[in-house]
Amino acid sequence: MEADYFIGVAQQSLWILALASAPLLLPVLVIGVLLGMVQAATSINEQTLTFVPKLIVAAICLAIFGSSILVLLTDFTRDLFAEIPNLVR
Repeated sequence: MEADYFIGVAQQSLWILALASAPLLLPVLVIGVLLGMVQAATSINEQTLTFVPKLIVAAICLAIFGSSILVLLTDFTRDLFAEIPNLVR
């Protein structure tokens, strides 16, 4: 019984991880690909040209989605702590 619970928690934690990281990773990935194509087309090989826009996009996405990510992680942690008395018998 407890092994099934821990496998479920592991699956749920991986899903929470994907939901929490996707709003940050996907826009940064898109910007990186677009800037990589521009660099390939123009033969500009400057590292800061890709780093600064990705950093700005990550900061904007964190400002927009940060509160919802924090609520998602807080709810998951609260649910885990609520289940501790049921596991310790």
